[in-house]
Amino acid sequence: MSERPVRFGVISCADIAWRRTLPVLAAAPQARITAIGSRDPDRAAHFAQRFGGAPVHGYRAVLERDDVDAVYVPLPTGLHREWVERALLAGKHVLVEKPTTVSAPETEELLALARERRLVLHENMTFPHHTLHAEVRRLLEGGAIGELRELSAAFGIPPRPPRDVRYRPELGGGALLDVGVYPVRAALEFLGAGLEVAGAVLRADPASGVDVAGGALLARKDGVTAQVSFGFAHAYRNTYALWGSEGRLSVDRVYSPPGTLRPVVRIERQDHTEELMLNAFDQFDGSTSAFVRAVRGARCGDPWAVTEQARVVDAVRARASVL
Repeated sequence: MSERPVRFGVISCADIAWRRTLPVLAAAPQARITAIGSRDPDRAAHFAQRFGGAPVHGYRAVLERDDVDAVYVPLPTGLHREWVERALLAGKHVLVEKPTTVSAPETEELLALARERRLVLHENMTFPHHTLHAEVRRLLEGGAIGELRELSAAFGIPPRPPRDVRYRPELGGGALLDVGVYPVRAALEFLGAGLEVAGAVLRADPASGVDVAGGALLARKDGVTAQVSFGFAHAYRNTYALWGSEGRLSVDRVYSPPGTLRPVVRIERQDHTEELMLNAFDQFDGSTSAFVRAVRGARCGDPWAVTEQARVVDAVRARASVL
């Protein structure tokens, strides 16, 4: 007899939920959307019509439902702590959009609460779940570029409309938390834990006060470095590159590719250049499937990357010269 699908309640009808996460959950046989909550009843009804589940007025009502095993939280980052904590205290597993909270101490507190209550708290940082990055690791381990010396990673998007949530500091706005977490996470994925911030710069928006661009130099104790750049004052850029003793490996559109995109890995060595086209994969499916497996009692991933990511982001903020 097959297991019952994990029943999801949704807190907030955000754009990322509409475009990427809920289409995957609605199509997954191991998941079922049972409630969609919004402060706008018409918006909840609009989402429920497409993805299923009951439209619910407000967020608290989602947590009070008996037909909700897990809660998906795509709220602005500044609201994550409150509603993730409420969900855990209500006995619900939580899938929360990245980053988990605005700071490392808050993230660690929520992870501790989840462990205490034997619940799964999973940050929906999707790109590490793409099969592309496992292939890049295989190439590195196979000596494709020799010994790794440096990583560079960048994620930048054009300016958003002035009223966009990214410009609201009280809601966790700013480029570091919005797009900077991606290159920071890429550095952790390939360089491992223990990165220290050797220097950082943030550029502030005088109107809103949030950071709209920045960069940092991260370093491992053995001298391997990572240069990360980010912002929403840029032409679009979405990439990482690994520079080794014998070559260089680079990939574009690494953080938010559509599920239909076939990634291309470019390897440059002194005597030749080659491009490898890989299979398409929906990283949102990979992330949500990992969450469902954890909820069902399969082996849960080590949250080291989430806590390290939060620690490095805090360190970038603390070390940065603000211009």
